[in-house]
Amino acid sequence: MQPIQIVFPDWIDGYLARYPTHFSDDRQRMALVLDLAREHVRLGTGGPFSAAVFAARDGRLLAVGVNLVLSSGCSSAHAEMVAIASAQQRLGHQDLRQAVPGGCTLFSSAEPCAMCMGALPWSGIERLVCAARDEDVRAIGFDEGHKPPDWVAGYAQRGIDVTRDLLRDEAIEVLNHYAATGGQIYGPGCAMAE
Repeated sequence: MQPIQIVFPDWIDGYLARYPTHFSDDRQRMALVLDLAREHVRLGTGGPFSAAVFAARDGRLLAVGVNLVLSSGCSSAHAEMVAIASAQQRLGHQDLRQAVPGGCTLFSSAEPCAMCMGALPWSGIERLVCAARDEDVRAIGFDEGHKPPDWVAGYAQRGIDVTRDLLRDEAIEVLNHYAATGGQIYGPGCAMAE
């Protein structure tokens, strides 16, 4: 058996070196996430999605993720999943709530798909901040899976606060650019280019 390997694109570390290690507000955190998505699309290293995990108390960047489904051949390598897994491995604990005093916030370039939605409560994330909405992602052809219409209320019942639409227009621009430049649309129900 081979071990599961999800490998970041070579450019990520150098790109992140240009940014601070702590971010003072939500707009700065989301701006980083959208910058990662833009660069990912520009360099052709994957889908138009990115995410980052921050310490809630001080805005410290703990981990990032970009969509690595195509490069890894792994359908679970969504940006949110990659960011969460990277933070968990870096901190040495599967429950981010326990690993980081004050908890963690996940910033995502888009609302979570059905798979990522299920992973957040298991990860210990206590807050989710999203840019693009589900319908924005579906508009360019991605299948987000079945999601309950009251998913935000469902998260609230589990103690996860959700902020939507932060820099949504910028996130939509990234999605539209990806589609307009021939980015591959992949996933269940999506026609895969041969």
